Amino acid sequence: MLREVLFAKIHGASVTQCDPDYVGSITIDTDLLDATGLRVNEKVLVCDVDSGSRFETYIFKGEPGSGIIGINGAAARLTAPGNTVLIMSFCHMTAEEMAQHHPKVAIIGEGNRIDRMIEYAPH
Repeated sequence: MLREVLFAKIHGASVTQCDPDYVGSITIDTDLLDATGLRVNEKVLVCDVDSGSRFETYIFKGEPGSGIIGINGAAARLTAPGNTVLIMSFCHMTAEEMAQHHPKVAIIGEGNRIDRMIEYAPH
């Protein structure tokens, strides 16, 4: 049996731009993608801490070091620049894989730079 589990998370990023007229997705600074293992075109769940909205979209690659967290398409109407978001990816694993998996979590600080990295321990 496969279970859906957290793969990686960007915690506490600030939305830098919203463009409802752009083809959908979320544009994320490549440095954040590399640190967490998230990939272009990967499906993510985005949770807006300020508005309470939650939506799924897919990743576009942003300029490294830019700090960009850009919400594009219809989802841009569910958030706003300056709002804090959590960006999570999930994967399917067997119980054996889950026992060895340590999701990478980037805790975000000023300018959407990584403040620290943590890994959740399997239980």
